Amino acid sequence: MKSEIDMTSGNLFKKLLLFSIPLALSSMLQLLYTAADLIVCGQFGSEHSVAAISGTNSLINLIVNLFLGLSVGANVLVARYFGQKNQDKAQKVLYTSIIFSLIFGMGIGLFGFFLSRYFLLWMGTPDDVISLSTEYLKIYFLGLPFLMLYNFGSASLRGIGDTKRPFIILMISGVFNVGLNLLFVIAFKMDVMGVALATIISQGISAILVFVVLYYNKGFIRFRFQELKFYKDEAIEIIKVGLPAGLQGVVFSLSNVLIQSSVNSLGTYVMDGNGASGSLEGFIYVSMNSVAQGALAFISANFGACKKENIKKIIIYAFIIVFLMDLFVGGTILLLRNPLIGLYIKDPVSIEQAKIRLLIIASTYFLCGFMDVLAYSLRGIGYSTTPMIISLIGACGLRIIWIYTLFRIESMHNLGWLAASYPISWTLTAITHGIVFTILFKKLEFKQLVFE
Repeated sequence: MKSEIDMTSGNLFKKLLLFSIPLALSSMLQLLYTAADLIVCGQFGSEHSVAAISGTNSLINLIVNLFLGLSVGANVLVARYFGQKNQDKAQKVLYTSIIFSLIFGMGIGLFGFFLSRYFLLWMGTPDDVISLSTEYLKIYFLGLPFLMLYNFGSASLRGIGDTKRPFIILMISGVFNVGLNLLFVIAFKMDVMGVALATIISQGISAILVFVVLYYNKGFIRFRFQELKFYKDEAIEIIKVGLPAGLQGVVFSLSNVLIQSSVNSLGTYVMDGNGASGSLEGFIYVSMNSVAQGALAFISANFGACKKENIKKIIIYAFIIVFLMDLFVGGTILLLRNPLIGLYIKDPVSIEQAKIRLLIIASTYFLCGFMDVLAYSLRGIGYSTTPMIISLIGACGLRIIWIYTLFRIESMHNLGWLAASYPISWTLTAITHGIVFTILFKKLEFKQLVFE
């Protein structure tokens, strides 16, 4: 119970910060899975193995984000019932979400395994990396049930304010991932196959450990095998909240797949640079997105407790923390960009391409953080479809238009102009989210808690 946080009273700025830091560190450790893959392959693997792995990221996100979005539903509902002190409903959400994770993890895993090469061909993956990319992707999809189980289990823990134990779990699995990467690639010469195996073994460890935590938890929620049951009403609620978030993630990933395809058209060396920069940018993004997820849990709990004034404070606090996160993490990465990029790639042309993208994205990433905070805030007060629609039109739509118009101009057909589509789309979408949230929040009634 010491791991739980009262998200409805006290110093909310301090509590949100304490909630967000372990979550940010946890997300960074998850990113280290892929970063370790890229670094080990870049230093000890075959030529263009970095491009082979990084070229699969947008495709993986496209396929799994729909179902990982349902874990947002579990997080929102557990937090809301935690605010209401309704333990029975929170338990039902936990058990239903676990069954969801098993069904979707196995289903999507088999789907992705058999269709991996066809997806990569559709993306225009170059001939010199497609075999390695297919190898990595097939093994990754086999481990998908572990990823799903961990994410749904940790989402429920976040709903009761617990981000410390998921962080410890990922510390343990992260050590295994790095160690196995080095063993498989350097000692056994397994190249891309080795880092893929290391990733799914580490994900398996994290899935097992999150269930150990839930089993021995003595607080608001706990897991018992004999009580595992699917609850129809809770399943519908999870889908209502989580499906729009998942669909939003899918369309975001679709726009990123189109961007990756555009990167592929620029050649393998640009792919290498784009992959290295994208991996470093990920650390900035998750540090800010952890604050947005924290705001989601806090707002959901205060919505459940009918504390309207707290919600406005939480959003302001989240903006402040997001900006500080970008200033610290993004600033550090920019200052150390030369040695950090050098960990991934060695070719001077690829390194220069990585610098171009990194300078554009890292210096403006706080705009994406503001956008996420406002979108998650809308979900926290019961509006899940609205932020999805805004994001689809604002962020994804603009990027797709950018790819098929400006990027086709010869003078703008380069990685720098492609990266510029991100900050512009973040700004327009954040402004729209803010206007809509202000209108809906004024009309908000707390007497009856319903979902859009």
